[in-house]
Parts: sequence; structure tokens; C-alpha cells
Amino acid sequence: MSIRSYVGIRKPSLLLVHPELPAFTYWRPQITSLSTLGITRNHGSRITLITRSQYPVADRTSVSSSRDASVSKPDTAHLRRKQGGSSSLYSRPSLLEMKNERIANRAKVYDFLRGLGIVPDELDGLELPVTVEVMQERIDFLHSLGLTIEDINNYPLVLGCSVKKNMIPVLDYLGKLGVRKSTFTEFLRRYPQVLHASVVVDLAPVVKYLQGLDIKPNDIPRVLERYPEVLGFKLEGTMSTSVAYLVGIGVGRREVGVVLTRYPEILGMRVGRVIKPFVEYLESLGIPRLAIAKLIEKKPHILGFGLEERVKPNVESLLEFHVRKGALPLVVAQYPEIIGIDLKPKLLGQHNLLNSIIDSSPEDFGSIVEKMPQVVSVSNSAITKHVDFLKNCGFSLQQTRKMVVGCPQVLALNLDIMKLIFDYFQKEMKRPLDDLVAFPAFFTYGLESTIKPRHKMILKRGLKCSLSWFLNCSDEKFEERMKYDTIDLDEMDTVPSLDMNSLMERSDESASEYEEDSDDEYV
Repeated sequence: MSIRSYVGIRKPSLLLVHPELPAFTYWRPQITSLSTLGITRNHGSRITLITRSQYPVADRTSVSSSRDASVSKPDTAHLRRKQGGSSSLYSRPSLLEMKNERIANRAKVYDFLRGLGIVPDELDGLELPVTVEVMQERIDFLHSLGLTIEDINNYPLVLGCSVKKNMIPVLDYLGKLGVRKSTFTEFLRRYPQVLHASVVVDLAPVVKYLQGLDIKPNDIPRVLERYPEVLGFKLEGTMSTSVAYLVGIGVGRREVGVVLTRYPEILGMRVGRVIKPFVEYLESLGIPRLAIAKLIEKKPHILGFGLEERVKPNVESLLEFHVRKGALPLVVAQYPEIIGIDLKPKLLGQHNLLNSIIDSSPEDFGSIVEKMPQVVSVSNSAITKHVDFLKNCGFSLQQTRKMVVGCPQVLALNLDIMKLIFDYFQKEMKRPLDDLVAFPAFFTYGLESTIKPRHKMILKRGLKCSLSWFLNCSDEKFEERMKYDTIDLDEMDTVPSLDMNSLMERSDESASEYEEDSDDEYV
């Protein structure tokens, strides 16, 4: 008697799934013969399905082995990754090794730099050469340009520049523009960031812009040498606004190129913070805006004087030393540098010196500064020699003081020329010394160009007149006076005077004669 397994299923549509079979295992069930399949007719709607599922033991073994293998393979791969094996396509041991290698090389480069005295702290995050040899090449190249270890420490980021890709192209471009190689060292000390720049993208557009401001191509190299920082400015930023403001206050459009060539630092000055406050302060002193514009055309460097640090304290010092407030515009116009130098010690020193050698009063000193503000920069030895010359000519102390206060220029003229003029005055003109006391400016006129020819005309006409009358006038005015039958008494004692318009028309040479502050005698 055989025993059969019966499984009764009320709903034949239900799918039987073996829970242990892998999803991708192919298994073909073996169905018993039709003789084992029976349908009971006596139960109406109930259908009994008789099945017999059989599969060989070997198949079960195969399925089990396949399942175990599928589980064991990922574990093995995970183990290999953990152990750092190189057989897996998904492992990253080479990236880790490369990272460690870079860290090790960077440490070597840092040690190398520290050994040279370079502090590499600011280089973190900067891409550096992978080897000490390449870093050595960069440092050697910078040394060849004249830069020292101190210079590199001032801007260590320069070590991130490649010699071939950055440094050489930039320096070649500057050389082609005309920047002198002898200036490269100072150029890079002031603006080492230029080595990071692109010639095409950064440098060439700035040069083109400067040429558009009427700076002559031949002057471009000198502008860059004087102010290399200009290569880092944005074209439509500070540069354009500063130029526009200067033109707006009256600086001639044709003079802009000359002004910027003389003092390119203007291109980096902010209008609202630097230029405009400076101009407005000079206006408050009584200098007309147009006169300020003309002053900037001739002396653009005055815009670099610190308003709060220098200009305002110097003006206060002038007032303290008895310069009248109403005279300040003429003082500044005659000698703009007086508001930019370390003035108070100079005023004190010259005041004490003149007081000791000509017995001048504080008011006398204020008058001297008003008439010749350059006196603050005349050397002590020059002043002493000129005072001694006047005394040796026979002038008393009182007369000498009157001459110096009346015409302070006698303290700074060429002594040899003064001697020639005095000899002519004594031997040919034969006039009393009091005439020179009354008009000490006589020494400021040219002997051959003015004094001799006019004196001859006076003798020819037989006129009796003061020195001021025939000298303190233009050639046209003198010729007109020579037609006079008599001399107008109102013109007899004309005193030379200065006005703002005449000062604004003076050439640079007239003001620069006294600019240098040295112990050498002025000539």
C-alpha cells in the first residue's frame, strides 16, 4: 500500500513559492503521472488538486551552494578592501597613497623653506611644487631678480608662481613696454602680485587704458616704474572717477596726461575720501577752485599730502608763527610743499636762527615766511653766509634786517652773482646804500639782461628815479616810461607785489628753486 501526499487548495489561482529557493535559481518541478491526479466528483464546487513536488537532493545541494556563494563573495570583497588589496576594481588604495605622498612632500617643502628662513604659514591651501627641487628653482629665480628672503616673507604667495608660466611672461611683457630691468627689484617689492597676473587679461588692458588718458607711450614705462600698483586697478573704478573729478574742477583735459605722468598715484586715490576733501580744504583757506586746479597741474604731488596728518597741522603752525590768515593762499600757492613737510621744527629752527643773526621779531619772521615760504627749507649755512655778505657790504644790522624782511630772497640767491650786481651798483651807478635798503629786490634782477640796459637808458634820458621805478615793471611798461617828460610820483616807490593770478602763471622752475632741503648753499 503506497502513501501519497495530498494538498488541498480551495483557490487554484494561488501561487506556491518555495521560501528557500533563490530568486535566480532555475528549478523544474516534477509532476506525478495522471494516474496519481484525481478529481473528486462527489464534492460539487470544491476542487481538490493532488500534486506531488519532487526534486533531487543534488539539486537542493546545488541551490544551497549557490546561495552560500552569493553571500560569501561580497564578504570576501569587503575583506579585501579592508585589507588594502589591489585586485578589486572598486578599491581606492592609490588615491590614499597619493594623498599621503602629497602630505609628505609638502612637509619636506616646508622644512626646506624654514631652513632658508622663510615662514610658510601663509602657504596653507596654496598649490605648491611637489618637490623641493622645483621650489629651489623658484627661489633662485627670485634671488636673480634681486629679491631677498625678507622680500619673500613679505609676500610668500609669490612662491605659488611658476617660473615658466607666470614670472617669465610677465617680466618679458614689462621689458617690452620699456620698464628698465634695473627697476624690476623695486617694482616687485612694491607690487609682487603682478607675477600672478595674466598679460592678456590683466596687464595689457590697463596699459591701453593709460594710453587713452593721453599718457604718451614713451612715458608708460616711467609711470609703471613709479606706481606699479596701477596694474592691479579696475578700469572703470577709482581711475576713471579721479580723472573725471580733476577735469570737473578745472584741470585742463590736455593736461591730464602730463599730470598723471608726473604723479600717477592719483589713479589710486578715492575722490570722496582723498581728492575732494583736499580741494575743499584749500578752498576754505581762500584759494579759488580754478587756482587749485592750476596748482594741481603744476604740482600734482600735493594731492598726496595727508590732509589730517600734515596739511591741517601745518596750516595751524603757520598761523602760530605769525603768518596772517589772509596771506595763507599766497603762501601755499608760492610753495605748495610747505603744507606737506614736517613743518613745525623747520619754522622753529629758522625763527631762532634769524632772531640770533639779525635780531628779527616774531612778526618779522611771519612777514618773511609770507613773502618767501621757501625760507623754511633754506639751509642754515646759506642764510648765515648771505647775512654776512650784506654786513660786509657795509649795511648795518638794522639795515640788513630791513632788507631781509623786505625781500627774503636775498637769503637764497647766488652769492657770486650778488657780488657782481653790488659791484656794478657801487662803481657804475654810484648810488647810496639806502637805495638798496629801500629796494633789496634789486639783487633779484639780471645784471646783463635788465639792470645794465635800463640804467643806460635812464642816464641817456637824464632821469632821476628810484630803483623800483625803472626795474619793477615789464619791458613794455619801461619803454612807455621812457617817453615821460616827468616822473609820476605815484609810481616812484612801487613795491613789488604778488597776486594769485601771477603765481598760477609762474613756471615750475621758479618754485622748484628752493624745493630741496639740504645743507648745501642755494644757488
